[in-house]
Amino acid sequence: MGKKNKRSQDESELELEPELTKIIDGDSKKKKNKNKKKRSHEDTEIEPEQKMSLDGDSKEEKIKKKRKNKKQEEEPELVTEKTKIQEEEKGNVEEGRATVSIAIAGSIIHNTQSLELATRLAGQIARAATIFRIDEIVVFDNKSSSEIESAATNASDSNESGASFLVRILKYLETPQYLRKSLFPKQNDLRYVGMLPPLDAPHHLRKHEWEQYREGVTLSEKAPNSEGTLVDVGLSKSVVVDQVLGPGIRVTVAMGTDHDLDLVRQIVPPSKPREEAGMYWGYKVRYASQLSSVFKECPFEGGYDYLIGTSEHGLVISSSELKIPTFRHLLIAFGGLAGLEESIEDDNQYKGKNVRDVFNVYLNTCPHQGSRTIRAEEAMFISLQYFQEPISRAVRRL
Repeated sequence: MGKKNKRSQDESELELEPELTKIIDGDSKKKKNKNKKKRSHEDTEIEPEQKMSLDGDSKEEKIKKKRKNKKQEEEPELVTEKTKIQEEEKGNVEEGRATVSIAIAGSIIHNTQSLELATRLAGQIARAATIFRIDEIVVFDNKSSSEIESAATNASDSNESGASFLVRILKYLETPQYLRKSLFPKQNDLRYVGMLPPLDAPHHLRKHEWEQYREGVTLSEKAPNSEGTLVDVGLSKSVVVDQVLGPGIRVTVAMGTDHDLDLVRQIVPPSKPREEAGMYWGYKVRYASQLSSVFKECPFEGGYDYLIGTSEHGLVISSSELKIPTFRHLLIAFGGLAGLEESIEDDNQYKGKNVRDVFNVYLNTCPHQGSRTIRAEEAMFISLQYFQEPISRAVRRL
């Protein structure tokens, strides 16, 4: 991906620090001394011929070590760059932290009669995801409903899918208010987003609030020292980060505790606030062309290890009795207007399969309903509350 380019740009600037070299040399000397002591202790029990062969092997090993150390001194850039890439990969995987994702059919937009109502629906989904600390929202299309035929589409003058519309609104709402103007150009689809209640997530900070992390967007203006990049983080003054980046890129900036805005700041992975401070830092949004793509294109290493489907035709189990096994990446799926059954039928990957064969468990989270139908936004609030305790128990075991 982008890592090869990064290596070519940074390769000439990367060198092993003297202190790190001393530590490595010191460790190798300790190991050599330890080996010598161990060999002298064992010499009393070794025959002369065996001793000679061991001494010969040790000399060869010393020569190999010298060649290896010399090679490392000649190519320190490659060693440090490899370590840097490994650290970045570890940060992207978010080792040790369980994630919860939700998948929802874009066809729910068909149930709205106007662009305003479609926008309100998206706002309710965004609120539910934020309240229950969802890490990822995947919006998938249905084969039989690849285009919006509702009034919402006519109002937006486009033939995009309901999933595409939903993805755009969800991304807009997750973005801090002070970044939206820079990251989202004016579009007709966004006409009614101003009337939606704010998510008020922890990363949606006000101008007077100070937090150790802030979301920002890179600016086109040059930094005063010309060695970094100016970033708008929603404060009275833009800050400088220690990397040179193009304009219009969303980044997470480590602000620390010092309120001096003239200090050079550092860009960190978006997962850092959760890993270091345990803060909920919003949800990611992903589009999938069909239900099977939701699972195949999972961004987490190893994929989702536990899949839950929700439907009025599912099993009835009380929340207190539901046992979710220990998981790394859990996904909860919600169907469209005709449920997950329709999504399975329309997906060529699942032809002839029963919906219960696709998921680890298929549940009815709201039995004995008084209304004949439960709308998608209602089902999401009900279900996410239902899963709170079972998920907490599984995470505690992890």
